[in-house]
Amino acid sequence: MRPALPRSAVLSTGTPTSMRQALQNLKVRTSGKGLVEITEPVRDFVAAQNIETGLLTLFCRHTSASLLIQENADPDVQRDLADFFERLVPEGRGLYVHTTEGPDDMPAHIRAALTQVHLAIPIESGRLTLGTWQGIYVFEHRRLAHQRDIVLHLIGA
Repeated sequence: MRPALPRSAVLSTGTPTSMRQALQNLKVRTSGKGLVEITEPVRDFVAAQNIETGLLTLFCRHTSASLLIQENADPDVQRDLADFFERLVPEGRGLYVHTTEGPDDMPAHIRAALTQVHLAIPIESGRLTLGTWQGIYVFEHRRLAHQRDIVLHLIGA
């Protein structure tokens, strides 16, 4: 059995390297249903950590909002996504049993269940490996404005 190297890892070069990690909470204000791009503050966080190769995990600490990687070049994409989810999971009296927090709450939970609350993005040369037209979004599923808490965790060397 090969002994584990505490606090280090072997990268593709085969050389032991000190692993580091960083954790930060990103507060995101939404203005109601729709997508809020957070690519720039996430890029800033990654750049400040001085980690060349690693993995960034983003986690949304809510059950009525989610995270997406989506096109950020044409705002019609975000509008079409929001419209699609409105048709797929409509609000309405008598459609759901859970109505404690209002008629938009249960549809928001379903929309979050159909999307995702966490993302994993590789880091290469100290940068997110997003494609040319990809951006990172908080997808708000409630009608009213909220402050959403997104946990950023970066590990690498």
